[in-house]
Amino acid sequence: MTEPTADPVATRLEAGAFLLLDKPRGPSSHQVTAWARDLLGVSTAGHAGTLDPNVSGLLWVGLGPALKLLPLVLEFPKRYIAAVNLHTAVPRRELDRVAAEFEGPVYQTPPVRSAVKRERRVRTIHRLRILEVDGPRVLLDVVADSGTYIRTLAVDLGDALGGGGHLEELRRIATGPFDERSSVPLTALADAVAVRSDGNPEPLLALMHPIEEVWREFPTIVLKDGAASAIAHGAGLARGGILALPKPFGRDARVALVTRSGELIATGVAHHDSKEIGGVRHGWVVEETRVFVDPKRFPPRWKNAPSPVPEGDAAAPNPR
Repeated sequence: MTEPTADPVATRLEAGAFLLLDKPRGPSSHQVTAWARDLLGVSTAGHAGTLDPNVSGLLWVGLGPALKLLPLVLEFPKRYIAAVNLHTAVPRRELDRVAAEFEGPVYQTPPVRSAVKRERRVRTIHRLRILEVDGPRVLLDVVADSGTYIRTLAVDLGDALGGGGHLEELRRIATGPFDERSSVPLTALADAVAVRSDGNPEPLLALMHPIEEVWREFPTIVLKDGAASAIAHGAGLARGGILALPKPFGRDARVALVTRSGELIATGVAHHDSKEIGGVRHGWVVEETRVFVDPKRFPPRWKNAPSPVPEGDAAAPNPR
């Protein structure tokens, strides 16, 4: 008797997956996420990087264990195309000059309609380019930190030009290295679900991006076996638990902690940059870990490790 073939869609969902949806203008990000959840018949789904109802573009939706990786998605810069209506026409040379002054760190206060507390904050505008000018209407190409309010940027740009301005239309076209060409409308997801019900899971699988596509964009730390086991049980990472540092990273960077075979164990925050780690004698070098594996798969390999961790110890459960 032939063994039944495992459902590849269920296997992908169990491991965690992302959908890159092209959100239309009209519904909220929450509503689009709920529609995707219901189409797939899963119990939970979440999105990263909220788009207002009247904004379209790339929306990340996490399914299953991918929900834990949504904070990593939020660390990617975002790219937008914005239509701004200035309240008075401005010469192109002046537009370019003032736009260049907005590149770099800027102070922002969230708009009145924002869902977050209205506190002044700093965000970085990595690029601000004028694409087209038609009288008082200006088309902008903006690359900015996650959490940047483009509506506020449009108002501030208009004020800096002397006549005021407001955002007329906005579309998010990229999140980090992922752009709108990778996104699909909800109708494409619905079609793929229907085809799967007819026995062909391939179109739906093609829309469900594995979590590796996200965490591999971040610096990794390869763990020794004992450290991998301890971190799976909630530990921080001490210097002695590191097997290799494939790519450099800075202090406070979000890093992926992986086994020597390349399996993601957890993500965490580095307390030192990669050049400093070799000289750390005590304590954790990575903490604030978020575990992605079932700890039962990693039997404990430690015995009453002291705290703080002495030099050379791999890792041990946090004493908290």
